[in-house]
Amino acid sequence: MERIDVSILGRDYSLACAPEEKAALQAAVRHVDQLMLRIKGSGKVSSNERIAVMAAIQIASEMLAMKAAPDGPLGGLAVGDFKRKIEAMNHLLDEAISGQERLV
Repeated sequence: MERIDVSILGRDYSLACAPEEKAALQAAVRHVDQLMLRIKGSGKVSSNERIAVMAAIQIASEMLAMKAAPDGPLGGLAVGDFKRKIEAMNHLLDEAISGQERLV
């Protein structure tokens, strides 16, 4: 593991990551820092904790809205939709297993 020092919203953090993940981690830190600075600059949110929560919600929303490649096996399905479909299938499987156990 490699340690890297980063700054987010003016605060310094020391993070550990595998050397091959360093560039991706630095890009993620830049994305989070820029987003948090933008939220802070809007003047609508002042505490760092609330800024971090708002940034986390926006990043999660971005991730869930990302779509798979249209020519891939998921055919343009958004990550959030995929996650909901998997959860629905798991629920159906749990119900089927539960029903099966009642029969035994």
